[in-house]
Amino acid sequence: MSVSLPVRGLWAIFGATFFELVGYFMLTPWLVLRLTTLGAPTALIGLFAASAWVGILVVTPFASALTRALGRQRTLWLSGAVPVLAGLGYALPLPTEAALPLWFALKLLAGMASGLRWILAEALVAEFAPAHLRGRAVGLFETMVGATFVIGPALLAAVGPASSSAWMLAVGLMALGLLWLLAVPEPPPAADAHTAIVGWRGVWQALRAHPVIMAAGFCGGFFESGLTSILPLYGLALGLSAAAAALLVSASGLGSAALMLPAGWLADRLGRRSERRGGAAGARLRLMRVCAAITWLATLAIPWVAATPWLAWPVAFLWGGAGGCLYTLAMIDIGARERGVTLVNSTAVLVMAYTLGGVLAPSLAGAALQWAPRLGFAALLIGVASLCLVLLARARAGRRT
Repeated sequence: MSVSLPVRGLWAIFGATFFELVGYFMLTPWLVLRLTTLGAPTALIGLFAASAWVGILVVTPFASALTRALGRQRTLWLSGAVPVLAGLGYALPLPTEAALPLWFALKLLAGMASGLRWILAEALVAEFAPAHLRGRAVGLFETMVGATFVIGPALLAAVGPASSSAWMLAVGLMALGLLWLLAVPEPPPAADAHTAIVGWRGVWQALRAHPVIMAAGFCGGFFESGLTSILPLYGLALGLSAAAAALLVSASGLGSAALMLPAGWLADRLGRRSERRGGAAGARLRLMRVCAAITWLATLAIPWVAATPWLAWPVAFLWGGAGGCLYTLAMIDIGARERGVTLVNSTAVLVMAYTLGGVLAPSLAGAALQWAPRLGFAALLIGVASLCLVLLARARAGRRT
């Protein structure tokens, strides 16, 4: 029995993304450890790790233009090939003074390709998924992505964090992800292929049409991705041991992994039953507001965490879970409203907002922990959570269901 194009597309996107991200999350810490071995300063290593996020921000506004110029299938292939070539480039036998600039350039290019891949994969999952199962498909995809954050580093630890075998396995997994991309079918021609506005103008148009994407994406990136990197410092400021502080990251990741699929299931179920109050789009917006409210309530508990440190784990769980659900629900909403190049534009806005939140959270929270560990940190997070809640409370549901 033949497999339908949407089902084949979903399987191919899931498999390709899984292998590529497991390899990526093996390779990134391997590179950091290599730089440490080479005696690079900590600040330089931090800049190196951040260069991938810079690449994502750089490429995001141009994703739709590249997609229209090359087609979605060939753009996907390009986004999978560049990280593999960059991974091979890290092994070139060069002196340290020549290797460092090359590594920075390769990391930036790989980050740009990863950003392109991120946008296209999310958009295609939303487009390939049947309308009545879109929430569950997107939720399952986000859960799978979250699992690679754990599987990649675990494989690195098993193989040997500083071994050449780890590098070969990481690049091999990314190459396998590239091969799997060849199975992604060419989506049907986009109706807006020649009429949609692309580039910065297209992103700005998508943002003006649906500001809820920016609000949900920023809040999700801030509390799910951004705070994760600063949670160990927060735990130490509370007086937790180093091991216990590190487990706060696991609590956040567990919340994200555990709640995104149920959020997608709820979006599907409530969407079918919501004939009034905005239909399915209204149901998705109400779920986003619930997630923003949960984030706000969890953040209000911060002043009591210092006296009751065990509260830090459920708070971190709720931050990661509600933040991940905000991103997931926003992606489901985009997929229900848009198609083709316009879908890519809207996904680019979501990715850009999420990345912005992920970049700002550790820098602002780190400064707050340094200057005012209790009052400043709490005030910052309560302020951001309140802003997200207000923005989503004032937002309106999209038109399509």
